[in-house]
Amino acid sequence: MSDLTPQSEAPTPTTDKITQAARETIYLCNFRVSVDGEWLCLRELNDISLTPDPEPAHEGRRWENLIIFYHNVLIHDPIAIERLNLMNMAKLSIKGLIESALNLGRTLDSDYAPLQQFFVVMEHCLKHGLKSKKTFLGQNKSFWGPLELVEKLTPEAGEITASVKDLPGLKTPLGRGRAWLRLALMQKKLSDYMKTIINRKDLLSEFYEPNALMMEEEGAVIAGLLVGLNVIDANLCMKGEDLDSQVGVIDFSMYLKDGAHSSKSTEGDGQITAILDQKNYVEELNRHLSASVNNLQAKVDALEKSNSKLTEELAVANNRIITLQEELERVKEESSYLVESSRKASRADGTANGQVLGETRKQLKEETQLRLDVEKELEVQIGMKQEMELSMKMLEKDICEKHDALVELRQQLDEMRTLNHELSVKSQSSEASAKQKSDIISRLEEKTNQMGSIIKQLESRCKRAERERDLADEANRLFKQEFGDKIESLQDEVEQLRRQRYRDLLTVDQSLCKDVVPSICPMCENQDSLTTPKRQCKNCSGVFCENCMANELPLPSSINPEHVCDVCYSQLMQQYASSPS
Repeated sequence: MSDLTPQSEAPTPTTDKITQAARETIYLCNFRVSVDGEWLCLRELNDISLTPDPEPAHEGRRWENLIIFYHNVLIHDPIAIERLNLMNMAKLSIKGLIESALNLGRTLDSDYAPLQQFFVVMEHCLKHGLKSKKTFLGQNKSFWGPLELVEKLTPEAGEITASVKDLPGLKTPLGRGRAWLRLALMQKKLSDYMKTIINRKDLLSEFYEPNALMMEEEGAVIAGLLVGLNVIDANLCMKGEDLDSQVGVIDFSMYLKDGAHSSKSTEGDGQITAILDQKNYVEELNRHLSASVNNLQAKVDALEKSNSKLTEELAVANNRIITLQEELERVKEESSYLVESSRKASRADGTANGQVLGETRKQLKEETQLRLDVEKELEVQIGMKQEMELSMKMLEKDICEKHDALVELRQQLDEMRTLNHELSVKSQSSEASAKQKSDIISRLEEKTNQMGSIIKQLESRCKRAERERDLADEANRLFKQEFGDKIESLQDEVEQLRRQRYRDLLTVDQSLCKDVVPSICPMCENQDSLTTPKRQCKNCSGVFCENCMANELPLPSSINPEHVCDVCYSQLMQQYASSPS
């Protein structure tokens, strides 16, 4: 496998961004995927320039040193390339799966493409560095063996293993391993199980090479990344799915990012995401509390059993003490009786047989020794009784404390259940509001489509009207071009005739004004009208003073308004008002 080195780009402003880009980014544009045995490899298509820009100088030197360090590490350790690639692919797969699940609503099925790619990446991670097992048909590599260890280390995983073994249609260890991964993800315990087996490298060494991914730090990193998948709800149906013959090929096109793509999230989606996060957190906390309650209940049951056993032993010991005390009293009475009888015998017959006296003394010694043994055993039993009473008191105190803790945990569990119920109600209401919003959006989209069709029709009508207007403008232009000269000549003649008529009217007015003799206005008959100038009414041709000729009206004989008398003004106004137009 060729060396994976980043492309030559201008260094970012800070060293942290450069280091982060060098650690977490896989550049796929200058590499192609090929098959090397059972491994997928990235092979370089052309050489890549590793020389960064000279400015700034200190950032360029750090970038160059970092590239040289990774270059040397990857050259001397090709297995590290594989581990680094698989770890980065696992990061991208888990990140993409979580983001897509959040956008989708977090409930995933087996046909979801990012979920399938995640299982493919996990399969490659578990297969990395597996020791080959020689079988009758040849060498075989299967990660089902390491997964079976989880059942021995964690008893809770026994249910998954039993379910996998009971699934119909699974004939190969590879299919069982794939089914195990899917069931662990549905139980949200995949990260816990992976951490469990990674921490026992002494057991993993039986299945993996020393430089395998599961034996190095990359395995612990992947196990930590799997914790984020606990926020995902997966519903996977494995009945009828052919897990034995599936080909696990990583699709790198899903992880090529488009720089122009920008994700837009609304406020409603953010609230739904927060509610779902709280729901999953409460479920996780509820699961841990249930486990702790079960553990405490098991401890309480064990303590109750031990307490009952100690009570029985205490009763037996008390009975034993009573019997020993009775036996001690009996031995004391027998010994005192023997002493008295021996004294009486010695007094009555001083010359008795010495053999009988020796036997009596021997029997007395044995009885005395038996009494001492009984007293020692009684002291031991009394000490055991005191210890048992002390242990009983401690056990009762411990049971009380455990019971209080159990009651408190049950209260917390009830509170968590109520909180979970409230969150589920909020989630349902949020889903209902989201559904309403989606319905509104669909209706708005329909209206938008209708408006678009109407706009298209209006645009077509507008274009047709524009074409008609252009034709009318063209006809008008041709008409003006044809009759323009005639119209100008006619307008000049009309203007000349108007001027001539105006001059004639002026001459007539002047002649009339000269011929008029000063007289009183026949309309107002005011004496002051003798000295005021007179005017002729253009309608009735009468001569009146200026006060009676103050009104103006347009007449049929003239275009401009003319002065008329008050009588003619009122008559003309009545005519204009009664006329239809």
